[in-house]
Amino acid sequence: MAGTVLYERSGRIATITYNRPEALNAINGELRTDLDACWAQFRDDDDAWVAIVTGAGRAFSAGADLRDSARPRGTTHWETPSLTSLENGIEIWKPTIAAVNGYCLGFACTLVAACDFVIASERAEFGFPEVRIGVPTIQGSIRMPQKVGWQNAMELLLIGERVNAQRAKEMGLAWKVVPHDTLMDEARSLAERLCKSAPLAVRATKEVAWRGQQMPWVDAIRFGETMRRVAGATDDAREGGSAAREKRDPNWQAR
Repeated sequence: MAGTVLYERSGRIATITYNRPEALNAINGELRTDLDACWAQFRDDDDAWVAIVTGAGRAFSAGADLRDSARPRGTTHWETPSLTSLENGIEIWKPTIAAVNGYCLGFACTLVAACDFVIASERAEFGFPEVRIGVPTIQGSIRMPQKVGWQNAMELLLIGERVNAQRAKEMGLAWKVVPHDTLMDEARSLAERLCKSAPLAVRATKEVAWRGQQMPWVDAIRFGETMRRVAGATDDAREGGSAAREKRDPNWQAR
């Protein structure tokens, strides 16, 4: 997929790239539409097991383009939330990795908070500048307390200043900080490690981990045990057992 966001797949690994480098990948209406389409493509692509999201040029994304900011489509978030992209709630149970190569602000920082792993270049900077221009942060306010804890979330959301990669790691937003020139190699290496696990078991585990946080304990256990039975009936579960007995690497088929 070409345009303001690129979707490329190599083997089992998809790479989604913000592609407005001349505007520091600022998010306008066109980019938001393209980004939504890329996440849907990844979700529905049976041959894609892991996604890496990054930015072209020297920024991950500078956030909303104030000259042409993305608006909710159709109705408004007040009436009906638009769960069309990763940062605003689309459910994708495949693993996601953010490779943050520079500025990561506003909308983009919320998307990063929705990813399972965040690998930051030493040049990365994170922030929610919305309060500095007189508007509240919504999806970021919902995601960040669970991601980084209350006080760290308030530092990001209420002060509105950028934090560097090391501070992002200290607060739990970034998983790793790496030299800038090795960022994509690190992300791809992690993606390859994830692909060694049974893909359907990975997706079931991620879904239980997410939904379980929102359920009472007994309900979460019952849901998890149901998912275990569903995953245990797959061809991959049988393949995993056979491979273990035969002392060989499994050949996962995602079925």
